[in-house]
Amino acid sequence: MTAQFRFPRFFVTSPSPCPYLPGRMERKVFTELTGTHASELNDALGKIGFRRSQGVAYRPSCVDCSACISVRVVTREFAPNASQRKVLKRHADLEVTAARPWSTDEQFQLLRRYLERRHPTGGMAGMDEIDFADMVEQTPVNTYVIEYREPSVDGHPGRLVGACLTDRQGDGLSMIYSFFEVDDPARPGLGNFIIMDHILRAAAAGLPYVYLGYWIQGSSRMEYKTKYRPIERLGPDGWHRFDPERSASPTAPPAIRISELA
Repeated sequence: MTAQFRFPRFFVTSPSPCPYLPGRMERKVFTELTGTHASELNDALGKIGFRRSQGVAYRPSCVDCSACISVRVVTREFAPNASQRKVLKRHADLEVTAARPWSTDEQFQLLRRYLERRHPTGGMAGMDEIDFADMVEQTPVNTYVIEYREPSVDGHPGRLVGACLTDRQGDGLSMIYSFFEVDDPARPGLGNFIIMDHILRAAAAGLPYVYLGYWIQGSSRMEYKTKYRPIERLGPDGWHRFDPERSASPTAPPAIRISELA
C-alpha cells in the first residue's frame, strides 16, 4: 500500500466470556476505520488477521489463548468435491445479485429466521431492525449485500433465500456475515453454496482469496470452514496452506508491525 495515512490507534476490550470455548475469556484489539484511506487500512489489517464490524477492524487478543486462527481459501485452485458439486447443481437456479449496502425488511426477516434456528442464544439474537441497518449500512469500505433469490416470476423478484454481507478487498472477498433459509427441505446446503459462490466469483474476477474469518480446531461450529480446499491459515510467520486433519494450530498470531501497514 502506497497511500499515506496516520498510523491508527489500537485499543483493547475488557475480557468477556468466550462464545466458542466454554470457561474461557475473550479479549479483542481493535481500531476505527475512518478517513479517506479506510479501505486501504482495512485491506492491510485483513492480511494480518483483522475482521471488520461496521466502522471497526478487530482481531482476538486473548491472554493465554490463541485458538482463533484466521483462514482463507485459495480461489484459483479450488476444485469442488462430489458432494460440493451436488450442492452447486442443486442451487444453480438461484439468481445472485450484488447490491450496495442498504438493508431491507425482507433481509431482516430472513436474518431473524436464521438466528432463531441456528443461534437462538447468541450475541445477535436480540438484534432489531436498527441494529441490522447499522450492521449493513455503516461501512467505510467497499461493501456489498449479495442476495440469493429463487427465479423471478412474471418480472417479480423471487423469494430471498440467502444473503451475505461481503467486503471486496484488494486481494479477495471477505465474507463478513451470511444468513439463509435453514429449514427449507428444497434448499439444503445453502450456507455451503453461498461460500462456494463467493469462491468461484472471486476466482473469475481475478481475486486470489476468500476470507472466511476465524477457525478453531476441534470446534464443531467452525468445522465447515475447512471443507474448501486449498485453505490457508495465518500463523506467526504469515499465511501457509494446511491440512486441518493433520495440522496443529499455530501458537500465536503474528505481531502487528508498522511495516505491514506502510
